[in-house]
Amino acid sequence: MQKATIQLETLSCPSCLQKIENAVKGIKGVNQDSLKVMFNASKVKVDFDSEAVVINDIEEAIEDLGYPVVKSKVKPA
Repeated sequence: MQKATIQLETLSCPSCLQKIENAVKGIKGVNQDSLKVMFNASKVKVDFDSEAVVINDIEEAIEDLGYPVVKSKVKPA
């Protein structure tokens, strides 16, 4: 497992949080229980199985919703 912290551009509405959460939870290899979308910090924290999914897939799922990713940090869990 790996831990990712994904910095997004400023989130403007709480419903954005729900959309991002649902999109990331739908990705195979993501640990759903670890997922935290922090509205005030505009960050997503999540653990994922690096053999099933790569960070780019998670970033893409968020960007496909229209929320630009500023940067991501990945480290071993």
